[in-house]
Amino acid sequence: MPDTIMLFAAGRGTRMAPLTDHMAKPMVRVAGRPLVDHALDLVRGANIKRVFANTFYQPDALEAHVLTQGVTPIREAVLLETGGGLKQALTRLDRDVVLTLNTDAVWTGHNPIARLLKQWNPDHMDALLCLIPPDSALGHSGAGDFTCDTDGRLIRGPGYIYSGLQIIKTARLAEIKQQVFSLNLLWDMFIRQDRLFGMVHDGQWCDVGQPESITMAEDMLRV
Repeated sequence: MPDTIMLFAAGRGTRMAPLTDHMAKPMVRVAGRPLVDHALDLVRGANIKRVFANTFYQPDALEAHVLTQGVTPIREAVLLETGGGLKQALTRLDRDVVLTLNTDAVWTGHNPIARLLKQWNPDHMDALLCLIPPDSALGHSGAGDFTCDTDGRLIRGPGYIYSGLQIIKTARLAEIKQQVFSLNLLWDMFIRQDRLFGMVHDGQWCDVGQPESITMAEDMLRV
């Protein structure tokens, strides 16, 4: 079972300006706590012990904070996006299968990491993505990212929204030669072999992508 998680925390957070003019987006407070701490609640609740976080923008305060939480920061010299960031970190992660989690959302419902681990089947899956039904997603616009069949196998198309949480095999990252790239490239490789799967989250999820989303997220957490 995967025992290592990579927190994606390197982005510039430009849509969160002016709050991110002088701080990294994961340090923006929601319900009195930095966004990264809400992500770490899920990590601890699923008993994941090996925790890493990539950093780039305004890294000093973020790195100091996560170090107090038992997280190992990995600073990027240039912004590498999700795929490039994960590929660069592989020597530190030292695992063929890892979890990744974005740090810019808050959740209700059962712990999605714990549920994802229970549904992970490496014999049939190269990645298992946690998905959100559109009516359970706050602060997010768009028609969705994936549709799935009765077995949970994913293809591109309007429907479910990718939550920013997944279990993923990392071996095929070596086939991608770019330094800066999105994990969408790896997912497309998995789709072509029918090995990309999804699990639907059973609670609500709020994408804290802009300042007005903070109130939305706090209202969701109070319910």
